[in-house]
Amino acid sequence: MTVVLAAIADDYTGASDLANTWRKCGLRTAQTIGIPTDRGLFETIDALVVSLKIRAAPAVDAVARALEAEEFLRRIGARHVMYKICSTFDSTDAGNIGPVTDALMERAGQDWAVVTPAFPEAGRTVYKGHLFVNDVPLDESPLRHHPMNPMHDANLARVLTRQSKHAVHMLDVQTVTLGPDRCRAKIATMPGRRKSIIVDAIGDHDLDVLGGRLAFSGAVSTGASGLGGGLAKAVLSERPAEGSMAKLAAVGGRAAVIAGSCSARTL
Repeated sequence: MTVVLAAIADDYTGASDLANTWRKCGLRTAQTIGIPTDRGLFETIDALVVSLKIRAAPAVDAVARALEAEEFLRRIGARHVMYKICSTFDSTDAGNIGPVTDALMERAGQDWAVVTPAFPEAGRTVYKGHLFVNDVPLDESPLRHHPMNPMHDANLARVLTRQSKHAVHMLDVQTVTLGPDRCRAKIATMPGRRKSIIVDAIGDHDLDVLGGRLAFSGAVSTGASGLGGGLAKAVLSERPAEGSMAKLAAVGGRAAVIAGSCSARTL
């Protein structure tokens, strides 16, 4: 096996969340802290998550690190690279979601990229371009008091427009439910040489459409673990059943949990 699906995560805890999602879906997954140097270590896995600490870094530094990671992932054969962000779209008006997404699109020569932090399993949904946290608009949720990136706007297209140098558009859930062909047709009518598409998703089926049949047709996407689940299903749909997840050995004894976040959800 070689790496088919990969991600650049903007922090360590989010990276482990995505790695866990991919493993549960059936992909043999590895997570690294930083960009690895030995490509031979990744010849027997399906997916790789590279964990960086760039969520709150200056935009220019975040872009440089993300492109360095992307270059490595392409060298080891990654077909699709996802920029893994938080499901609460943690960022400032300077980035880093917009600048990194722009840079990855440009590197891949891609005209548009799916962008969605939706993760219904964790209570994160996007409707009409607005992010809801457990049915509460983002700007009314505890994230409005985030110590580093307080979120005061639930309109993701508006948030991303302040960060991106390319056009930002919204794709509504009504179009998503009609399937990927209708999504592509609508995207084709949106102006802009390159564009980020904030896509609605209120259930796992929407993410299957977005990840499995829309985003995976391109080289890059941006999203939370929900989108990652759709991408994983796309990989597995192209592979014989016997080529998917190897069984993990049972683990016994005591267990400990270390939480890397002080968010209300984690607490």
